[in-house]
Amino acid sequence: MKKIYIQNGRVIDPSVQLDRKADLVIGDGVIEGIYDCGAVVPEPEAEIIDAEGKWTLPGFIDVHVHLREPGMEYKEDIASGCRAAAAGGFTAVCPMPNTDPMTDCVDVVQYIRKKAENANGVKVLPSAAITVGEKGEELTDMAALKAAGVCGFSEDGRSVSNLLKMREAMMMAKSLDMPIFDHTQQHEISDGGCMHRGRYSELLGVLGIPPEAEEMMTIRDILLAKETGCRLHLSHISTGACLDLIRTAKSWGIPVTAETAPHYFTLTDADVAADDAAESYHISETVSGRRADTHRKMNPPLRSESDRIAVIRALMDGTIDAIATDHAPHAREEKARSLDSAPFGVIGLETSFAVSCTQLILPGLITPLRLVELLSTNPARILGYGGGTLQPGRPADVVIADPAAQWTVRGPFASKAENTPFEGMKVTGRVEMTIADGAVIYRR
Repeated sequence: MKKIYIQNGRVIDPSVQLDRKADLVIGDGVIEGIYDCGAVVPEPEAEIIDAEGKWTLPGFIDVHVHLREPGMEYKEDIASGCRAAAAGGFTAVCPMPNTDPMTDCVDVVQYIRKKAENANGVKVLPSAAITVGEKGEELTDMAALKAAGVCGFSEDGRSVSNLLKMREAMMMAKSLDMPIFDHTQQHEISDGGCMHRGRYSELLGVLGIPPEAEEMMTIRDILLAKETGCRLHLSHISTGACLDLIRTAKSWGIPVTAETAPHYFTLTDADVAADDAAESYHISETVSGRRADTHRKMNPPLRSESDRIAVIRALMDGTIDAIATDHAPHAREEKARSLDSAPFGVIGLETSFAVSCTQLILPGLITPLRLVELLSTNPARILGYGGGTLQPGRPADVVIADPAAQWTVRGPFASKAENTPFEGMKVTGRVEMTIADGAVIYRR
C-alpha cells in the first residue's frame, strides 16, 4: 500500500483540539503523522493530494443507520449502504437491528459482519435488539451478542413499553458495560400518527404525533439510567422539552448522551405541506385531499419551529453529543403512497455534512471543530470505537472536504433509495474524498 500525502489542508481533530493548516501522512493503513506544511518530502511513488482550501478530517461515524439487510435488500443492502456512507464521508456506521430476520441473535450478527467484509471498507458496527423479535417480552442473549461484536442494544422503531423489562435490560447492559440506544416513544399516544401534532396536521387532515410521546419515555428512561447506571444513548431527539430533560440529566451526572439528525435542525412540520404546484411521485394526496411531501415523513416527526431552534441551541451548548442521519431508505413506490400510509424514514448519509455545514457553520452557530466533534469524535466515544481521531498510529480513516463547494441536492444517489427530505435544497460543503484504513474508497 503506497503512502498518501495530504498537503496544505486545514487539519481538524477534536480529539486533541487540533485546528491548523498542516500536511497529513498516511502509511501502511495508519496515520503516520501531522507535520508543518512542506516539512516532509514525499517518497517516490506516493500519492500526493493537494488539499489547499479544504479540510482534512477524521472519518465520520454514524451511530444510527438502517442498511435494510437482511430481508429488505430492495430498499438498500449493506454494499449500497456502505457506498452511500463513503460518498458522505462516513468510514463507520452502526446499523439498527430492525431487519428481517431481526438482528437479535448471533447468527444474524455474523451474517451482517460477513457481508460488511465484502463491501467497500466502511466499518459496519451492528447493534442488536434489546428483546427477542423486538416484542418487548424476552431479553436477547446480550452477553453472546456482545461477544459476536455488537456495539450496543436498541429497539429502534419502537420503545420497550414494559418498564420492568427495560430496567432489566439496562441492568444487564450495565453489567456488560454496553450502551442502550433508546427510541423514546409512548406508543399509546403516538400510534396512528404520521406527523407532528399541530396546526399543519390539522390542515392536512391527518392524525398527529404529540411531542409528549417522545418526552414521556425520555423521562422514564433517564430515571431508569439514574437507578441502574447504564449508559443511555437517546436517539433522534426532536423536541425542546426532551433537550431540557437531557440537560438536567447531565447536570445530575446520569450517563446520558443524545443525538439528533440534520432534518430536525433544518426543517419543520410546515415543510411537510407541499406546494400545490409541485409535481413529483412523493407529493401525494392526504386523507383530506390536500397535498403533502412523504419524503419529509419520519419518526419522530419534524416538529415546530421552536423545537428546531431548541435543537440548534442544544448543538451549540453541548447538550446534544452527536449528529446522526437515521438513514432509512425506502422504495419509490412505498413513498408514493398518501402521507398517512407511506412508511416513516428518509435517507441522509450523502447529505449530512453539507446540510450541517449550511445550517450550522455558514451562519456561525458552531465552529468547524465542534461540527467534527459531532460527526466523528463523539460518535466514536458513544460506540466505544477507536476512530474519530487523526493521531499517529491510529487507523487512517480520513475525509477531505471542501467547505465552500456549492451544490444542489438531487439524485441519483449512491444509495438505492431517493427519499431525501432535502431534494432541491442549495447547500454549501461537500465531501471530496473518503479514505478507510489508508485506501481511497470514495473520490468525487
